[in-house]
Amino acid sequence: MNEITPESVEAFFTRATGEYVFARWGRPVAPVVFGIEEETLVTVKSAIEACVAIAGHRMAETDPELGSNLMMFFLSDWAELMEVPHMGDLIPDLAAKVATLTERGAHQYRAFRFDEAGAIRACFSFVRMGGAMDEVPAEVIALSQAVQAMLLWSDRVFTQDSPLAVAPEGTVVRPDVANVLRAAYDPMLPAAARDAAHALRLYARAGAG
Repeated sequence: MNEITPESVEAFFTRATGEYVFARWGRPVAPVVFGIEEETLVTVKSAIEACVAIAGHRMAETDPELGSNLMMFFLSDWAELMEVPHMGDLIPDLAAKVATLTERGAHQYRAFRFDEAGAIRACFSFVRMGGAMDEVPAEVIALSQAVQAMLLWSDRVFTQDSPLAVAPEGTVVRPDVANVLRAAYDPMLPAAARDAAHALRLYARAGAG
């Protein structure tokens, strides 16, 4: 099991630039999923519900401002994004982003939008299937994407280590990640923070979890 320490909690939200940047959802999550079969849709929505439950947050059928505020797209090629209506409104410099993702051979990409307080107001999550991804069970992909959409995690934290673990009951959110996720939604903590001292407040709640 990954041990929770003040340093590990800080690392969860320290970006490659060295900045500490934390944000959680400031509104109920209203998800919509594109590009998958009906039976897989149930798996993805169940994963989102599980992560929202861990956080002690809320879900909604619709967001009054955006309709859906958590959009997950599953595709076989990044070029498909160029054909999605209004995608350029969601992702600035779409052509350049598609070129970069294609060049890197990336399998996932997330873009967040924030409200005036710095809290998450929307998340657009993209998963490119194919290759090694076709060997990964749908529930694993779904749970991994769901947990990474719940907070503005560091851009480098899950590049090597999965946020998931294998338990007797199946694939679950890694215990240390689940404890940090739960602590992050403590109503006594701010919805957004840029001071690394915030990590100590998170640790005080997550370390005992």
